Amino acid sequence: MILFNPGPVNVSERVRQALLQPDVCHRESEFSELLSDIRQKLLKVFVPGNEDEYTAIVLTGSGTAAVEAALMSSIPTGKRAMVINNGVYGQRMSSMLATHRLQTPDLKYDWGVAPDPQAVDLALKQHPEVHTVAMVHHETTLGLINPVKEIAEIVDRYGRVFMVDSVSGLGGEALDIAGSKLYMVAGAAQKCIQGFPGAAFVLVRKGFMERVMKYPKRSWYLNLANYYEEQERGTIPFTPAVQVYYAFREALNELLEEGLENRIQRFQGYATTIRTRLDEWGVKAVLDPAIQGNTLTAFYLPEGCTYQRLHDELKQAGYVIYAGQGQLEQKIFRVANIGALTNQDIEGFLSAFQSIVSGARA
Repeated sequence: MILFNPGPVNVSERVRQALLQPDVCHRESEFSELLSDIRQKLLKVFVPGNEDEYTAIVLTGSGTAAVEAALMSSIPTGKRAMVINNGVYGQRMSSMLATHRLQTPDLKYDWGVAPDPQAVDLALKQHPEVHTVAMVHHETTLGLINPVKEIAEIVDRYGRVFMVDSVSGLGGEALDIAGSKLYMVAGAAQKCIQGFPGAAFVLVRKGFMERVMKYPKRSWYLNLANYYEEQERGTIPFTPAVQVYYAFREALNELLEEGLENRIQRFQGYATTIRTRLDEWGVKAVLDPAIQGNTLTAFYLPEGCTYQRLHDELKQAGYVIYAGQGQLEQKIFRVANIGALTNQDIEGFLSAFQSIVSGARA
């Protein structure tokens, strides 16, 4: 099955074979070496030339686990966080904060609307209690890329902490972490990095991590201070998904060999092909091209074709697409173009799509 959903993704045979490493106890030196290698490779890929300024903290869980660990570990006593919310995953961060009553009102925008930097500036003036500003990099709800650099400059000017959910971005969308002075960036293995679900991570500025060590522990499993303290000693506080970590390392090896820029360009090329072809067939994208990412496109459903029919017939042909969410569930579908895909996979999908839609319109 060829997956055109935004994670988990198709992986290479090489990454799949890495799951077959011998069984290892996570308290032995072999696992310490594996963990250290993963942490170093994450820094090498995503903060090249600035590895001394950041630390990579690895945990077992979904991307949401990394996001929640970063967000809830970033707030000192007496302070709050503000979410720039323009999609399902921004709303998810807002819900996390609400469980601890640590939120201020969201800077909320309609789906598909990019945030206004001036509004962020004004909100930070009005809310001195806000310590952490959180935003999604690639909002998978519609495939929108948020203006991380512009918002980061404002947050930095006010001396606040900027936390970015880039679970769906890292490895497929450009993100200058060190240059933008991002404090915390959450990611995961199973999307643009082309690994398996179960391994997630947070990249943190080292100076800020030292401050986090003194902040309240609002969770035990999802507290970054617990992980950092242990991982700096070469171990891990809780039982990890060892075999998934081996595959994660192999996926990072592949990414380093391909080159981050080359992978971004590969995904961009796939997206351009899909968008161009569907536009020629009268299937319109939801977002303006100026704010679309490289890795996912939301399209309006073709006339006469329900999502269920489109999904089921494509799946029968060997391709899996993704539904819309919320109020758009019956109006749109989403096509991701990440993972170990080839041009042949893209062309096969497009051929199947054209056949199904032509039949629905007949």
